Amino acid sequence: MAYEILIVDDEPDIRLLIEGILRDEGYETRQAAESDSALAAFRARRPSLVVLDVWLQGSRLDGLGILRVLHSEEPQVPVVMISGHGNIEMAVSAIQHGAYDFIEKPFKSDRLLLVVRRALETARLARENAELRLRAGPETELLGESPQVNLLRHGIEKVAPTGSRVLISGPAGSGKEVVARMIHARSRRTDGPFVVLNCATLQPARLEAEVFGVEAGSDAAAQPRRAGVLERAHGGTLLLDEVSDMPLETQGKIVRALQDQTFERLGGSARVKVDVRVLATSNKDLQGEIAAGRFREDFYYRLAVVPLKVPALRDRCEDVPVLAGYFMARSAETSGMPIRELSTDTLTALQAYEWPGNVRQLRNVVDWLLIMAPGTAADPVRADMLPPEIGASVSAVLNVAPAADIMGLPLREARDLFETQYLQAQLMRFGGNISRTAGFVGMERSALHRKLKQLGVNSSEERAGN
Repeated sequence: MAYEILIVDDEPDIRLLIEGILRDEGYETRQAAESDSALAAFRARRPSLVVLDVWLQGSRLDGLGILRVLHSEEPQVPVVMISGHGNIEMAVSAIQHGAYDFIEKPFKSDRLLLVVRRALETARLARENAELRLRAGPETELLGESPQVNLLRHGIEKVAPTGSRVLISGPAGSGKEVVARMIHARSRRTDGPFVVLNCATLQPARLEAEVFGVEAGSDAAAQPRRAGVLERAHGGTLLLDEVSDMPLETQGKIVRALQDQTFERLGGSARVKVDVRVLATSNKDLQGEIAAGRFREDFYYRLAVVPLKVPALRDRCEDVPVLAGYFMARSAETSGMPIRELSTDTLTALQAYEWPGNVRQLRNVVDWLLIMAPGTAADPVRADMLPPEIGASVSAVLNVAPAADIMGLPLREARDLFETQYLQAQLMRFGGNISRTAGFVGMERSALHRKLKQLGVNSSEERAGN
């Protein structure tokens, strides 16, 4: 789709000149001669960019007045101001009121096209960044109030301002990159870049070029210099994601770069000095990788100045309702669909599930429920609407006996059967933790122990003690 540019100038010849220059480069254009028609054209169909003259004869508003209106309504649309009577004060005023740039008449076509290209590119990058922030959602905050998450959050707050290197371990999908972004956001480098190098997805042959960059060849036009992630992260934070997948040879070179904060680009001889804080994540036991000869011990101790561990979702099941509610709201926002309520039995089933894919899997399941669960937006999502792999794993515990079975039993036996299945479900929901189960069902811990013993129900704590 071609960019569309709105040209606002009171001189027909100037409008035609600018239109010709832009159309020759493939841009679409519209024209307006004064403020009312310009604002009407802008509001009828938002252009990609506006070229706006400062002085407009016979216009209700001059160019700066139009600029103020445009910037207040759609600040993301870039505006390039032009004038034949320009001065420094006017240019400064235009920029202060939101203009991207200021060009004096008469101008060369190359100058106009350069400014237009840069303005459009800047606007595109701003849109992409805004979309990434919208999609990121939980990538910027750690959700939950479980003891494990509160302990991790405390560790983040302590280490973030120090500048120390941090090794973040935990299973895949548990939120290790979330922790890394939180450390960066709370550090003194928060205004610097945050650069991620995914060591698991890059081919070993390309990894060093990605880390250190490539020096320009003899013909710089044919082979320009390319900066690596160390250089791009200068003044900020570099995250080595899944660092255990990095080849041993590259590990050795990074050890030296971390020690000296200098390196050489591939094909170059000059030392490049950088100021970078390095964070690393791993879903493997790096001590075991060292013992197996797949990871350098000196590299480990360079990275693990402060180790942090992200718990698996099954170990903080009380956070599942908060996470599920958050993901439901985010999914509804991005898809334009209404939010669906998750019933109590659904949340119980989600808490009882093992979540091998951790938080990432939960987010995918909530997205699936919003799209695929039967019923209307007013109907709660029930446990029998869950994906088969989740429903099958918890149905044996969460499904209370059929009414016919209970109705055929004496009151005491029916009550015992219900209490047995209810407490089994709650124990599964809280990972067998007696204290958390007791708090939820409203019983003293000792009283719950006695009740479980009376019903013949074993908790994971009791099984561990045998």
